[in-house]
Amino acid sequence: MDALTPYILAAARYVLPVLALWVLARCVRSMLREKYEPEVWGYVLDGDGDKVFPLTHWENLLGRAKSADVSLSDPSVSRVHAVLIRNDKGLWRLYDTFSKGGAWVNAKNAEDEEGAAVRSGDTLALADKELVFEDISPAKRAELEKDRTPAGRNIGPGLTLLGLTVFQAFLALEHSVTADADHMLIVVLGFAALILIEWFCYFAMRSIRRTGFEVETLAFFLTTLGLSVVATSAPDDMYKDVILIIAGVVLFFITGWWLRDLERTKKARTAVALLALVLLALNLVIGKISGGARNWISLGGFTIQPSELVKVAYIYVGAATLDRLFRTRNLIVFIAFSAICVIALALMGDFGTALIFFATFLVISFMRSGSIATVALAITGAGLAGFLMLSIKPYIAQRFATWGHAWEDVYDKGYQQTRAMSAAASGGLFGKGAGAGWLKDVTAANTDMVFGVLCEELGLIVAVCAILAILILAFFAVRSAAHGRSSYYVIAACASVSMMMVQLSLNVFGSMDILPFTGVTFPFVSKGGTSLLSCWMLLAFIKAADTRKGASFVVKPPSKSGGEEDDDE
Repeated sequence: MDALTPYILAAARYVLPVLALWVLARCVRSMLREKYEPEVWGYVLDGDGDKVFPLTHWENLLGRAKSADVSLSDPSVSRVHAVLIRNDKGLWRLYDTFSKGGAWVNAKNAEDEEGAAVRSGDTLALADKELVFEDISPAKRAELEKDRTPAGRNIGPGLTLLGLTVFQAFLALEHSVTADADHMLIVVLGFAALILIEWFCYFAMRSIRRTGFEVETLAFFLTTLGLSVVATSAPDDMYKDVILIIAGVVLFFITGWWLRDLERTKKARTAVALLALVLLALNLVIGKISGGARNWISLGGFTIQPSELVKVAYIYVGAATLDRLFRTRNLIVFIAFSAICVIALALMGDFGTALIFFATFLVISFMRSGSIATVALAITGAGLAGFLMLSIKPYIAQRFATWGHAWEDVYDKGYQQTRAMSAAASGGLFGKGAGAGWLKDVTAANTDMVFGVLCEELGLIVAVCAILAILILAFFAVRSAAHGRSSYYVIAACASVSMMMVQLSLNVFGSMDILPFTGVTFPFVSKGGTSLLSCWMLLAFIKAADTRKGASFVVKPPSKSGGEEDDDE
């Protein structure tokens, strides 16, 4: 075996980048190049003419604005007059968004928070403008759905997953020849377990008639790289990491199932917000200090990082449906909740996570208000808060002082960054081979400097593929936004990828001394249990926003007759 080791490593070094690029290329082609065909959920007929407005979302804005889903030229109609919303049971309601002329359904006022129920044939009065609402029957929905292209029809997700499996097999082979005799079996079994998990998920999705599997494939690609990092830096934790992957996948499915019922999701927002505040309070009271930050809690022999779970809760609470976006009170409550979260993280000394929360807040607040002034005010306040944090937290100020000057003190303040940069450069395009690097022995290499580990062992090409996987998810979420069924799913998905993007940037650029070294994790790849769980839960928000036929968690599987099961519930 020793005689074959150099040949195995040499072959795997060149095969792995090719397979990684091939998997990503197929996911990109399937996710980003597929033509979106709008879903039609109902119609609004102009009472004064023959114009018909198709309702292509669950939440539709009615008004004089050109950007409105139902754009009306009548001068009596406000720019943002009302919203017409369908719930996941197929029932419609009209909500007045503080218009000047008022909104009615068959003479029933829709100005209160409950709105007014709308049925097929009802007359909608927006100030002096009258419209007629027409719902779509289950039979008509089935007919329309037959003409929509199912997700992954042209690019088979099974073949893509098979390519990822071959990638994992070569990676496991590399580790098997570089690992010591005591860890060889556990490493191979760890990768075998991961392969079984992903194929189980694939067939589970197929069993509920879900053909789109690209989002999950990208997540499993990143998780594979994370497992490789564990195999090289802490092989004794392989079984533990596999258990965490299983738990993360289970939470992904549970979160996706929960998001299918939008009314249930909205009702639980207050409870989730309170739970997030309790976790932060516990962290402040009983948390342990690690790396200058009080962000760890030990419970029953397990160590968790509550701020990672609060990330999911923050997005869950921050997303909102269209009828709530125009209510100033709701935005103020969210701003207050955000301020409490960021202040708590500042008191813990977790500057990196506080920065991630703030960036996510900017995304959510802009999507909820559409106001540049609100975002500018938030940035100004954050700048003052950041200056104050640098004044009272010396170790954070030290990191900023080291930023851009890591090579001036390679044995102290710049120790980690200089080692990460040296290791990344030594790996070249194809790397030294999985398990053959030296950076893994440096403190926090498998968390804060994981990009350096990837570059050294698997090469720059595979490391860049890890970055591209996150970018693909981000572009996909933004591209899906225009076709989203509900603003809740759109905001949650965009906020999730924004959080991942900021996290990715701080981890990669921080370890390369391009940005201050904050010590945040690389999504899915860095070693860390709570971080991995939160990433899989955030992935459920992205999956929920997928509007391609047969891809989303949100719409229930089609019945045997071709219609959706929730249409006639």
